[in-house]
Amino acid sequence: MSHSDSIPPPQLQALYADHHGWLQTWLRKKLGCHFTAEDLTQDTFVRLLVRPRELDGTRNPRAYLSTIAQGLVVDHWRRQEIERAWVATLMLLPEAVMPSAEQQAIIIETLMEVDRILASLPEKPRSAFLLAHLHDLTYAEIAGQLNVSERMVKKYMAQAMLHCLSANASFREALA
Repeated sequence: MSHSDSIPPPQLQALYADHHGWLQTWLRKKLGCHFTAEDLTQDTFVRLLVRPRELDGTRNPRAYLSTIAQGLVVDHWRRQEIERAWVATLMLLPEAVMPSAEQQAIIIETLMEVDRILASLPEKPRSAFLLAHLHDLTYAEIAGQLNVSERMVKKYMAQAMLHCLSANASFREALA
């Protein structure tokens, strides 16, 4: 990204000074938690530092900031949902096979990445993939649930698998 695409530091400082309090209040009302609102407010401005964009003078800064913050709120809610499901799963495990805190953190991050990948799939391929892999349904059963032909389920599964393989390749490239 060229320097001309970034928000100049004085403009970012002014944006922070002018809108930090408003954004934190907006997030606190949305989340009902002062501490999470503080964290996501900071994360919103960090996002601007990490992936800077030029602000158009006609653009409403609060709309811009709230759009970024709303995406972070959705990520936060998704993470909470995944963590709740993980804790429920942990409660079913015998203590002898309980993963360490470090292993649990890695598992949560992996589940978040899988969720992100699956969320980027269209609804029916995602549903077909989840019904097959989480519920062990046959293609015929999936076809019945999705109200499509078995042939269409095969196409959805191929699309989902290709999508996952592409995401995996992109991830490996990013690590290299």
